[in-house]
Amino acid sequence: MEGFIMNIKINSLRFSPTEQLESFVEGKIKKLSQFDDEIIGAEVFLKLENTQDLDNKVAEIRLEMPGNELFAKKQSKSFEESTDNAIEAIKKQITRYKTKRKRA
Repeated sequence: MEGFIMNIKINSLRFSPTEQLESFVEGKIKKLSQFDDEIIGAEVFLKLENTQDLDNKVAEIRLEMPGNELFAKKQSKSFEESTDNAIEAIKKQITRYKTKRKRA
């Protein structure tokens, strides 16, 4: 079942994402199944922080795993960069989660 995640939900706050951005985020989330095939679902929040700062694009990813939930939040100049950084953080968490699961 590689490449399959049951449910991906993308939410945006304070802006309307382009189809290109949504498919970028969805593609990144789907690739996480290469690291663990037991991912149940993912919820992504893309937020435009109302700061004067250029690094005002926030990506939050909540990943649902059997008996566990992983979460990462990153902020940068673009939603793509924030998403990439959050995905990297989630990958590390998946690796730690799988290591713990094997020991149990």
